[in-house]
Amino acid sequence: MNKGTISVKHNHSRSHNHEQPASLKYLIFAIVINGGIVAFEMFFGLMIQSMALISDAVHNLSDIAAMIFSYWAEKVSRRPADALKTYGYRKMGFIAAFVNSIVLSVVIAFIFWETLKRFTTPMEIPGREMLWVAVVAFVGNGAATLLLQKISARNFNMKSAWLHSLQDALFSLGVIVGALLITFFGWRLVDPIISLAICIVIAREIYKIVRQAVNSLLDAVPPGIDFTGVRNDLLAIPAVAEVNDLHIWQTGADQKLLSAHLVSGEDLPDHEAIVRSVQEMLLHKYGINHTTLQILPFSAGEMEHCNHCN
Repeated sequence: MNKGTISVKHNHSRSHNHEQPASLKYLIFAIVINGGIVAFEMFFGLMIQSMALISDAVHNLSDIAAMIFSYWAEKVSRRPADALKTYGYRKMGFIAAFVNSIVLSVVIAFIFWETLKRFTTPMEIPGREMLWVAVVAFVGNGAATLLLQKISARNFNMKSAWLHSLQDALFSLGVIVGALLITFFGWRLVDPIISLAICIVIAREIYKIVRQAVNSLLDAVPPGIDFTGVRNDLLAIPAVAEVNDLHIWQTGADQKLLSAHLVSGEDLPDHEAIVRSVQEMLLHKYGINHTTLQILPFSAGEMEHCNHCN
């Protein structure tokens, strides 16, 4: 390190390391409920040849796999940091969300193709049977969604599981509407139309989850944080004259990190005062709770051996 510089690292979340996370029993209950819904919808969907019910059942099946993987990832993410993984295992949640989304994409592509075939050869669907099966599924999905809502604010992984369950409940509601239209108006094409709509909505959500997961795995600036705004706010601190090598990323939904080289406008800056001002601003305005700062005096020259400095 150059003479006259100081490197300071601070983690506001340090005092929370021993807090017990919200119980995952709700996730286990949701997995059991979804298992019952899959068996119920798939049996009657195949019996009455309803693509809407089958697509909803397959979606629920993929959600079970996603929830199981999310549960495993959540357990792994609790492991403490070690000499090899110095940031711990917090990013397992992003990995789980990414893998779950890719698997779900394959499932949706298959359902989409099978649904398109139904437009050319629509089948006679008994609306009444489809209706009461969808009602049972809606009640089950609604119960699972309420359970997962209790832990949805925990992190991105749990939020994605909750969103999957919420979509299931909404799609079951859509199937109910379709069953009513078939029962009272005999609109057979409404079954593949609903299935197609489900596929499109899910694909849109998959895209958003994959994009955010990839960005997080690439250490992109977290959503809701303006990189230029952070730089300007750092420069607005009276003792800071220049900001270099600024990086902002996250290892989990509850830990946002920042590192930077700060050049002071003074030859003998008050390092502690600068660090406290920077940390307080970053924590309260941006929720950044882990900072690593290198402070240089005004007389310091250009940093050497810093090929990655931005």
